[in-house]
Amino acid sequence: MLRLLFTRRWLGYLALTVVFAVVASLFGLWQWDRRGQAVAAMDLVANNFDRAPVELEPLLMAEGILGGEYEWVPVVLEGTYRPEEQFLVRTRPREGSVGFEVLVPFDTGSLSVIVNRGWISTGESQDFPDSVPVAPTGTVRLVGHLRPSEPLLPGRGAPEGQIASIYLPRLNADSSLELREDVYVALGSETPSPGLAPLGVARPVLDEGPHLSYTFQWYLFAVMAFGGLWYMLRQEARVHSGDVPVRKPTRDEDEEDALLDREAR
Repeated sequence: MLRLLFTRRWLGYLALTVVFAVVASLFGLWQWDRRGQAVAAMDLVANNFDRAPVELEPLLMAEGILGGEYEWVPVVLEGTYRPEEQFLVRTRPREGSVGFEVLVPFDTGSLSVIVNRGWISTGESQDFPDSVPVAPTGTVRLVGHLRPSEPLLPGRGAPEGQIASIYLPRLNADSSLELREDVYVALGSETPSPGLAPLGVARPVLDEGPHLSYTFQWYLFAVMAFGGLWYMLRQEARVHSGDVPVRKPTRDEDEEDALLDREAR
């Protein structure tokens, strides 16, 4: 059987099997890496979301541009909204519906950040909400969670006053304030509390997804490829060695062949 394996045809089959197994293993490693990223994100939420709120300004002054380890940390800040520079983030899903998130610049006097006040539903016109709850006026005390800037979505357009993602450099360019471009605040509560407000930012769902099962599936495919090759090689080796008997035609089959021969003549 090993002699058969080293023929040109079976070496070609072996090469194809090795290539398939390598590709399947690479897909398995990719899924494993994605699972690691999902688990790290879950750990970040579990460790940070329910911490005691800290003052935002001292945190920013001490840490400079925040790293990913500060995502979802609760912060407290006090200042005033700038509702005249409000933006809506379009196509934001929530509980099976699509709507908008309301972004309003917030000025503490010594720093300015974007505050995501929450989610509102799409209106009758589909491209705009029917109404947007007004941000409180005067001095407001906020408690919220730190979030990093979202990536820019190239080629994704939006009507005036709307954006496709919370890309902070774009918001800073359109603002009269000098907004932070590394983090924004996802609102938890406002004091004084308005009578009507967007739905607050929901706690992230902790779910690592199906990446672990996909990892095992890809490695299983790699192993099965070699198993299939071995089975086919073994079957052909049995044929060459005479272990697989050749079935003789039955009497009925002989008569059918003879009948076909007569009709052909």
